[in-house]
Amino acid sequence: MRTIGLTGGFGTGKTFAASIFGHLGARVIDADKIAHKVIAKGGNAYKRIVAGFGKDVLDRRGNIDRAKLAKIVFAKKSELKKLNAIVHPEVIRSIKDSIKRSDRNDIVVIDAPLLIEAGLTGIVDKLVVVTAKKKNQIERCSKKLKIGREDILKRISNQIPMKKKKALADFVIDNDGTRSETREQVNKVWRKMVWK
Repeated sequence: MRTIGLTGGFGTGKTFAASIFGHLGARVIDADKIAHKVIAKGGNAYKRIVAGFGKDVLDRRGNIDRAKLAKIVFAKKSELKKLNAIVHPEVIRSIKDSIKRSDRNDIVVIDAPLLIEAGLTGIVDKLVVVTAKKKNQIERCSKKLKIGREDILKRISNQIPMKKKKALADFVIDNDGTRSETREQVNKVWRKMVWK
């Protein structure tokens, strides 16, 4: 079994790259989906988030309102640190369990925006970083997530700078071009992983 860590900046198009790996036959573990599950009502992190941030982060049905929570944590680094201390261990545990359940012939892609920040580089064989120009990141995030430029820049600034991520990468995928150009770059990485 081989594991690929797939990361990038906010809005660089990492999810698109992950979907291509999935079509090629990789088993994709989506850290964002796991995070959504652990903060959902009944999830392992739900009670601790409510205890740590108060009932103001809940919607009318008692679910954690991710937009409200984001406003709090991206306004103050200590609050983001507090949230990460609750959520990251649960997500990491789930990722490791998922890897254990994988077949030895699988190529597993861990799609995680905070892969480096969460200290997961030690469990991957190769690190792939998806990059994009800041203007493209802003454009994609505002379209997809319907959030303003200021909020997008706050989130970007809370991640490790792209330059540092690229320095740690085994492969860099430049997602500023067309979808077919990105697809070709992912295919190249895949071929290198499969032929090893």
